[in-house]
Amino acid sequence: MSTPALPPHDCQICTRLAAYRDANRAAQPDWFNAPVPCFGDANAELLIVGLAPGVTGANRTGRPFTGDWAGDLLYATLDKFGFCEGTYDKNHMIGHSDDGLRLQNCMITNAVRCVPPQNKPVGAEINNCRPFLQARLASLPNLKVVLSLGKISHDSVLRASGVKLKDAPFGHAVSYALSNKGADFTLMSSYHCSRYNTNTGRLTTEMFEGVFKAVRERLLK
Repeated sequence: MSTPALPPHDCQICTRLAAYRDANRAAQPDWFNAPVPCFGDANAELLIVGLAPGVTGANRTGRPFTGDWAGDLLYATLDKFGFCEGTYDKNHMIGHSDDGLRLQNCMITNAVRCVPPQNKPVGAEINNCRPFLQARLASLPNLKVVLSLGKISHDSVLRASGVKLKDAPFGHAVSYALSNKGADFTLMSSYHCSRYNTNTGRLTTEMFEGVFKAVRERLLK
């Protein structure tokens, strides 16, 4: 049986993450508190891969990059480059009122689907979740570009595609030609749009938009 692109709602593969999720559920029963599903267009040419849900972000809202600073920058940039329509509401929660946000030719997922303590998954947890990433890559019939946000997501995409890390090292605005089960795509990477990276100047809005400009140009080829 093939691996689905979404873990079960009460996934128990990673005992540490399952326990942390249960603790959050007990403390905040109104939050999503489950593996966060992908969000976007099933026919997308662009797949964005982040690290993992934030505890008060996607773990609360149930939608990737919704509810934290990283989402504020990401969704504003997606809007600027024509990858979404509607209004982004950082407080939008799955199962509650719909903010009307829709992605166009784009889907967003994470390398790790459950929230990790201190936003830091360990290697075994990243490995455990990789089959779901592989399944998502294989599920997109029109995939042309994968944009990884941060080194962990970059490395996980490489491993999901059978590529050695030394053959395609992470860097901001780097790109590599990859293949997943015979389907060719370009891996492009950026520093993660986290508050830490933007506050320290490691990633500026201009740098982030520059990557999306390159993505848009690649999709037009």
